[in-house]
Amino acid sequence: MPITKNPELTRKEIDEIEAGAKYEGYIKRQTKEIEKLKKQENTTIPPNTSYLKIVGLPNEVRQKLEETKPKSIARAARIPGITPAAISLLMVHLKRGATG
Repeated sequence: MPITKNPELTRKEIDEIEAGAKYEGYIKRQTKEIEKLKKQENTTIPPNTSYLKIVGLPNEVRQKLEETKPKSIARAARIPGITPAAISLLMVHLKRGATG
C-alpha cells in the first residue's frame, strides 16, 4: 500500500519507509543470523579434536576439517563444502565435551 503524500517527507524518506516495511521479516532473519555467527565465532574448537571420530559426518567433511583444523565453529563453517548440517554435528560433538 503506497504511503500518502506528505509534503514534509522527501521521496527518499518515503522509499526508505516502504523498504523497511517490505523487508522487515528478512531484516529480522538476517539480524538473527548475524548474532548466531558472532556466537559461533567465539565458540572455539579444541586443537586436539579428532574430526575422524565424529559420528554422522561425511568422510569428505571429516577430511577437510582434519586437514584445516579450524580454531572456531565460524571458521569451520567458512570452509568450502562444509554444510550447516556438518556444523550442527560438530557443535553437538563439542557440547558433549568430546574431543577425540
